[in-house]
Amino acid sequence: MSEPRPDFGYNFSFIGHTDQGGRPDGCQIMVDRGFAYVAHAFQQGFSVIDVRDPRHPETVNFVAAPPGTWSVHLQAADDLLLVVNAKDLFADTAFTTEDDYYGRSVGDSALQAARGYAAGLRVFDISTPGQPREIAFMPVEGVGLHRLWYTGGRWAYASALLDGFTDYVLVTIDLHNPLKPELAGRFWLPGMHQDGGESPSWDADTWRYGLHHAIVHGDTAYASWRDGGLTLLDVSDRSEPSLISWKNWTGRVGGATHTALPLPERDLLIVADEGIADNAADGIKRTWVFDIQDPADPMSIATFPDPAEVDYTVKGGHAGPHILHENRPGSFQSDTLIFATYQNAGLRAFDIRDPFQPSEVGAWVPPAPAQMVDTRPDRPRVIQSFDVFVDSELRAYMTDYNAGLYILQFEGDER
Repeated sequence: MSEPRPDFGYNFSFIGHTDQGGRPDGCQIMVDRGFAYVAHAFQQGFSVIDVRDPRHPETVNFVAAPPGTWSVHLQAADDLLLVVNAKDLFADTAFTTEDDYYGRSVGDSALQAARGYAAGLRVFDISTPGQPREIAFMPVEGVGLHRLWYTGGRWAYASALLDGFTDYVLVTIDLHNPLKPELAGRFWLPGMHQDGGESPSWDADTWRYGLHHAIVHGDTAYASWRDGGLTLLDVSDRSEPSLISWKNWTGRVGGATHTALPLPERDLLIVADEGIADNAADGIKRTWVFDIQDPADPMSIATFPDPAEVDYTVKGGHAGPHILHENRPGSFQSDTLIFATYQNAGLRAFDIRDPFQPSEVGAWVPPAPAQMVDTRPDRPRVIQSFDVFVDSELRAYMTDYNAGLYILQFEGDER
């Protein structure tokens, strides 16, 4: 293919692109030993892409999910690939509009649906790179799992919408025997456990309190609860996580808290609030820098600069932050250089050597997608950069809801 001309870019160069075997809808991506595992938003499964030659990525496999089932997130570590299974909410008529999904608690509508889907965790053996072989399935009662955190070893962590809850909660998963994973513990915000007699203290028809996911370092989980804000949790007892602190700025600024990336050597936490409405109708969302020297009282000290070369609030689609590269073992790791997707503003790189004055040091905004895969009505034909994985060579692998996988080389200072 000819090299695409970005709408805007600096300090990144184009390496390669693929439509992922004709399935260009991309969600979470993991790159492991020369193969990219890409979850799909609308195709109900995941693809395997050989990226050993990143200039010529080749799709080598597609693994279908059971009918009616989402597999939008996955994690690779220790020769294992963990893949979520959940009801495909984008295919459910109860979630036709984006506000149906983002603008309220989803538990009542989603849990009342007919259960023609798989809910739980699928485990694949990837000891032969690029050739996933299913070895286990852990079912759950409810809608299923959303996003995972797993970096190897015994414990995995996931958001799960279970029977009896208003939305997604944190679950810990014991992988001591990968052939038989088991749920070990749960944590939820007070008011989420309907079957336990709890009632939300928030307006559940306006705000969505539900776990997107947690990133775990040591015995602390840094959990993002959408409109429920941020919690730091003690997970030293994986069967009974407990609250260290809870911060919520929804309603004053922000909301839709999505990703919380700890930088423990610097006592910092980078927190991205997701833009969830077209043309920033939900307000301008930020990426925050928190000081966590006192885990019981995280303190916001700065925000990242917003993309400013054009007005992205009028471009169409979602504007603002989405995913942070999560410093996984085996990937590029840094506590001074942060990579993030900014939806209709593409990929961004930020220098946080001075945490009080973060600065943008790179950007690459793909052109409009060649086709639309998004099945939801009236979606605009603009880029919606979803996830980014950065490898040790500073190659960034960026997915999109409609535009496939871009592979880019960061050319700036590695820090």
